[in-house]
Amino acid sequence: MPIESTFDVYQMTCLTEKKVGYAGKQAVSLCFRLIITNDLESQYATSFYLPGLAPVNFCEKDSTTGKENEVPDCKSTIELFVNRLDSVESVLPYEYTAFDFCASDKEKRPSENLGQVLFGERIEPSPYKFEFKKKEECKHVCTKEYDTNKVNTDKPIVDFLKKGMLLNYQHHWIVDNMPVTWCYDVEDGQKFCNPGFPIGCYVTESGRPKDACVVNSEFNEKDTFYIFNHVDITIYYHVVENEAAGARLVAAKMEPKSYKHKEGLDCTGGPMDLSNKFSGQLKIDYTYSVHFVEDQHIRWASRWDYILESMPHTNIQWFSIMNSLVIVLFLSGMVAMIMLRTLHKDIARYNQIDSVEDAQEEFGWKLVHGDVFRPPRKGMLLSVFLGSGTQIFIMTFVTLFFACLGFLSPANRGALMTCAVVLWVLLGTPAGYVAARFYKSFGGEKWKTNVLLTAFLCPGVVFADFFLMNLILWGEGSSAAMPFGTLVAILALWFCISVPLTFIGAYFGFKKSAIEHPVRTNQIPRQIPEQSFYTKPFPGIVMGGILPFGCIFIQLFFILNSIWSHQMYYMFGFLFLVFIILVITCSEATILLCYFHLCAEDYHWQWRSFLTSGFTAIYFLVYAVHYFFSKLQISGLASTILYFGYTMIMALIFFLFTGTIGFFACFWFVTKIYSVVKVD
Repeated sequence: MPIESTFDVYQMTCLTEKKVGYAGKQAVSLCFRLIITNDLESQYATSFYLPGLAPVNFCEKDSTTGKENEVPDCKSTIELFVNRLDSVESVLPYEYTAFDFCASDKEKRPSENLGQVLFGERIEPSPYKFEFKKKEECKHVCTKEYDTNKVNTDKPIVDFLKKGMLLNYQHHWIVDNMPVTWCYDVEDGQKFCNPGFPIGCYVTESGRPKDACVVNSEFNEKDTFYIFNHVDITIYYHVVENEAAGARLVAAKMEPKSYKHKEGLDCTGGPMDLSNKFSGQLKIDYTYSVHFVEDQHIRWASRWDYILESMPHTNIQWFSIMNSLVIVLFLSGMVAMIMLRTLHKDIARYNQIDSVEDAQEEFGWKLVHGDVFRPPRKGMLLSVFLGSGTQIFIMTFVTLFFACLGFLSPANRGALMTCAVVLWVLLGTPAGYVAARFYKSFGGEKWKTNVLLTAFLCPGVVFADFFLMNLILWGEGSSAAMPFGTLVAILALWFCISVPLTFIGAYFGFKKSAIEHPVRTNQIPRQIPEQSFYTKPFPGIVMGGILPFGCIFIQLFFILNSIWSHQMYYMFGFLFLVFIILVITCSEATILLCYFHLCAEDYHWQWRSFLTSGFTAIYFLVYAVHYFFSKLQISGLASTILYFGYTMIMALIFFLFTGTIGFFACFWFVTKIYSVVKVD
């Protein structure tokens, strides 16, 4: 590997550089050191390329023959791919061809992974093709003609195009696996680069320009749509030094424009307007111009930086996250210190009791040692929740870990969801094992029911919700609707891989002996005294979810933005750190409340520990409702149902995840404290 490309790879996977690539920017990343050979004149080195995406070199066509230069691994044609169109005012994305834009019918669509299908991405080839370093001005792509008097054919297409402009649907174009961005000035002289651009805009009946219509003073006709039928594309490239030939693309920027083309297609006419009350013949010419600019300041490895750095609220996100982490760490330290000091005194005091007379003066949590490991009510359901929660916990941890390494970066489209689904399928064994072990320790004997519920209950609820949402997407003709073949593939993964692995895990779980507890359980349950308001179950559960939610709500805002406002999420390092803090906070908050309840002689800790940290999901649900009404501009019944339908899936997964953390933390705590005191 030549030195230039080696350092590009090194720069992408190492955080020590001032400018790093998309895979490692603002994230925890592994840094693979270069092993330079002693012979510096050879200019060769070896390294690992962590994200797995190799650069592509481009060369000019031979000016004499018009054919591609015979240079290995060097292309002259730049292909532009199109993705689905989406809007912040609607949850329903649509395929590029749904709006009857210029399409390429001869070429096959690139293969899509499972994550892209689940997210509704539909990448297709387009008729926009460029020759490297060949300038084009007002190049004609295609012409679309409609007759709005044809009610059954052309009029629905024009109406759908109007609806897309009214809801501000956005194109998403891709060049060399990199988004084509529309960069424009925002407040305080800053420049925002949007990885999408609108198909058009609308001026209301009162003359108020909406969305992108504010960029041009010529867009001033009332109750009129303006179609962006021309794009000025500028492609920036970086010439690779010390190589035989070739350059790498480092940025692709565009500016949408509207022209009512004349016969010569000279891109000098007025804007392409379409009155809302228009009727008759409509002709739309689609054109483009392309220019190439050399930029030696941007390396291929850091070509995503200008997009990520212009994301809105980036600085606010940095300070808010750091502030949240400091607060949570401080509170966690206080909780840990109080627990350690108080417990140390309790254990020392209990272990000093030797005589029977003194033993009768027991107080606090030692009084309930004969009931603390009494099986809970609905032990079957609790064990099933614990099995599914363990599956989700391991899946989340491994997915975020790989995301921190750069394997699941924004450039690797769909990789995050694909990784999560595959891991969930393969983690059926620990789910079955955990559910079986705890069900057996609860004294359960219906092992067949337990393993079937573990394999089908929680995944079945999620799938049923997802299937209903998919039916709505099918009915609306959205590109996010999962094809029938993919739906069958998901069911095959569930029934043919996940379910058998769950059975295997349950087999080994039931085969092992029940969990041994440090103290014996009395035959007659102890009566629980009257509890104060603060030690009653419901107030404790409600209070227990506040601190865990406090450490995630800032990250939650940006995650919801990436899902519903179509912003790019890339700060997986901070997300992984918040994940660790969430685990610690759920554990400590649950342990603290569990200790207070045991001191109040209430030994029903199993369900309470699960629900205490699991109640964080209720706060998440409330925040999602607040986010919908205060931040989003979504309109329409279908979009509203889809938002809350998918939110319920996320809330259920989050409930199982946080509840399992709280239970295991409390289980460890109870086992630990009763194993270090002397019990007569």
